[in-house]
Amino acid sequence: MASVLALNHMTKLKQSWLAIRDYLLIVLGALIQAVGLRLFLVPANLASGGVSGISQLVNHVTGWPIGLMVFVGNIPLFVLGWRFLGGRRFATRTAVAVITYAFFLDFLTLFLPAEGLTDDLVLNSLYGAVVSGIGFGIVYRGQGTSGGSDILARILNHWRGVPISQSYLMVDSAVILSAGFVFGWKEALYALITLYVSGIVAETTAQGSNVVRTALIVTSQPDAVASQILETLNRGVTVLTGKGAYTGAERTILYCVVTRVEVSRLKAIIQEADPGAFMVIGQAHEALGEGFRPLSEK
Repeated sequence: MASVLALNHMTKLKQSWLAIRDYLLIVLGALIQAVGLRLFLVPANLASGGVSGISQLVNHVTGWPIGLMVFVGNIPLFVLGWRFLGGRRFATRTAVAVITYAFFLDFLTLFLPAEGLTDDLVLNSLYGAVVSGIGFGIVYRGQGTSGGSDILARILNHWRGVPISQSYLMVDSAVILSAGFVFGWKEALYALITLYVSGIVAETTAQGSNVVRTALIVTSQPDAVASQILETLNRGVTVLTGKGAYTGAERTILYCVVTRVEVSRLKAIIQEADPGAFMVIGQAHEALGEGFRPLSEK
């Protein structure tokens, strides 16, 4: 009985630490996002996507604080997100992300130069994209969302079945189009580059550079191929059964996951064990489990 209570206590402690870690990541990510916006994008009149970009436009016209506009603009989206997406987890993490991001946006004006570090539009575009993207990625690693277009994209996906990637494109394109009329079309074009690069950086930061290769091998020598993969690469192999649509013959299909550097060795193994095999090599964003990153890290 005592051991069960101790195990439950340790489990709760671990869950509490993971929750604290996630919130710390969300706050850190919000801070980095705010630095990227304030230090590179705002001085160069490069509109970011979503509510932040709209807030920049409002600030340019009225002079109202960007952080305050981000906070106010996220309130209706937060209410909609609560209704359509639901869940206390969504509410608390999104609230923390939005409030800290909005606070840092206005607070950093006390410390960061209003004119930024450079007046070069290219440098501001690229560095703003990288810094902001890192911030977004860290928020995502904390299982959070940055509000704004994140919420709207998920609502459109949930309500109308619009793919999330298309939802982001629709929302951010509308903001960039508006920025073209306010800031100028040259700045708007650079803002598009910033959005694209920041998305890549955010994905890399959130998921890591753990891209792996998947291999489907149709072979008449499954035992020989599988044993070579197991012995030479020390990688697991899953045996599947397939049927040729043209011949109607039963075929054995092997499935395995390898790293990028192991692809050439895998090809050599297949060529030696069964030169007549058919192999398709694909790409996966991440592999979790035995032989790769532990599933518990997520």
